[in-house]
Amino acid sequence: MADLFEKLIAALAATQYGYVTRAQLLGLGMGGDAIDYRIAIGRLIPVYRGVYAVGHVPVGPLPRAYAAVLACGDRAILSHGSAATLWGFDNAWQKPYEVTAPMLRRRQGIKVHRSRMLARRDVTRQLGIPVTTPARTALDIAARLPDRRLGRVVNDGRRAGYVHLDSLADVLSRNPNHPGTKRLLPFVRDLTPPTNSPLEDDFLAFARKYGLPAPTRTNVYRFGHEVDAVYEAERVIVEIDGYEFHSDRDSFERDRDRDADRLAGGYATLRITKERMHQRPEREARRLLGILEARRRGA
Repeated sequence: MADLFEKLIAALAATQYGYVTRAQLLGLGMGGDAIDYRIAIGRLIPVYRGVYAVGHVPVGPLPRAYAAVLACGDRAILSHGSAATLWGFDNAWQKPYEVTAPMLRRRQGIKVHRSRMLARRDVTRQLGIPVTTPARTALDIAARLPDRRLGRVVNDGRRAGYVHLDSLADVLSRNPNHPGTKRLLPFVRDLTPPTNSPLEDDFLAFARKYGLPAPTRTNVYRFGHEVDAVYEAERVIVEIDGYEFHSDRDSFERDRDRDADRLAGGYATLRITKERMHQRPEREARRLLGILEARRRGA
């Protein structure tokens, strides 16, 4: 019987990043004394109250995130900042781990958000870990992020295929009083394709601030290469450049070669640098507006 229990424990732990709970072990038919014996001899290692690593404590943030979920009971899921990291919206795992659960349980190293109203469609799994969906995660972290960072979360999530505008609109409509809803509504209403980088976000904000027309498309392919923005009617391509992307001769030459191909195809290319956009924005806006107007007259 002992060998059977060892196999059952190992099989369960293999699906949970190396962890099991006391409740699960009792559910397998083990008695409390058998569990305590395995703790005493080191086969089960307490990590949180009622949560044990099997044989050794796994290394890495994903196992610890799963353990945090197990520690918070039935229907607990990874959420907020921890969910954002799991989805790739953030690069670093921050402590404490954040979990949403129906019951508020105090666990060292875990921040628990109590919620009994989380809809079933707001819950999924990523890398085997129960977690809030990307849209719900964006809602939960929106209020704590500055505008620029929130824009990147939405844009990067859309480009990765995790965040969809219809899903975002759905979660906002069901949570009108959530502190993140107001912050995310502009993204739902703006049908502009997602941008690639903060520089492109800056350009769209720059265009709005100085009364420039919004580009027809962003991040589309023209003449075999992806371009940052294009004004189709005026046949103008805008590339937003930072010096760090063009600090070698090869990249400089490639860009000029592409510009020549576009000009041969009837498209003018305007390269706007981060420095000019931030340090001389009025001048840069007047120049781009003048180019667009001249191209319209010459069309």
